[in-house]
Amino acid sequence: MFNFCSLYSGSSGNSLFVETKNTKILIDAGVSCKKIETALNDINIDPKSLDGILVTHEHIDHVQALGTLSKKFNLPVFVNQETLDAMPKQRDKISDENINIFKLSDKFEIGDLIVKPFSIPHDAANPCGFSLYKDDKKISVATDIGHMTNDILKNLEESLFVMLEANYDPEVLRYSPYPFSLKSRIAGPTGHLSNEIAGKTISHLIDSGLKNAMLGHLSKESNFPELAYQTVVDELISKNYNENSLLLSVASRDFHSKIINIKEQ
Repeated sequence: MFNFCSLYSGSSGNSLFVETKNTKILIDAGVSCKKIETALNDINIDPKSLDGILVTHEHIDHVQALGTLSKKFNLPVFVNQETLDAMPKQRDKISDENINIFKLSDKFEIGDLIVKPFSIPHDAANPCGFSLYKDDKKISVATDIGHMTNDILKNLEESLFVMLEANYDPEVLRYSPYPFSLKSRIAGPTGHLSNEIAGKTISHLIDSGLKNAMLGHLSKESNFPELAYQTVVDELISKNYNENSLLLSVASRDFHSKIINIKEQ
């Protein structure tokens, strides 16, 4: 067993769930504790059974309920030192024995999962994505990416499944109600990833074995799920990929996704 489920994904809050036969983890906890409990219960997961929470970075849409969840259910938190230092309100809620510090690029284990964090360009203290390994299978999660780099691509390669950011469409962003400063931040080198670059990234990853991709962290104001999906599909078609070469979906900001079983196809 190697399962993935997006509980919530978007500019309003993010939390992802991964499980194997013996291990259950969250990646981020960026909505209320109640909403995360509700989503977990909805997929028949007892929050008390979690083995820990991985943290990508300290922005509130990724850590809103982190301290509360850890305290309520006595959950270990896995975080790098710079990120921990950047969120004192969450840090104060987490017991010392539940704080597990990792260094970027150093692999570590949670139960029967091997976790490899990797650096991403975003305007946070020390943001990261994660590759997760179970036996010979690999999945990866990468959102809040200001621009795609060769290092990120290398970390994503050979994944059977990726959760990849498709935050905005440049034209929709241009005409959105956001102030100019925010538009510049989103489209800047430490902001977010566009639909088009997500499509190009997924096209590249198909050659290294990608079978399944989920687009995540969509902006409410500068994107639409249908547009993100179609932009990626158009990019795949332009590269002459068969439409059956990839299972593609879009994560919802308000509802959990289907449980995706990671397996060779």
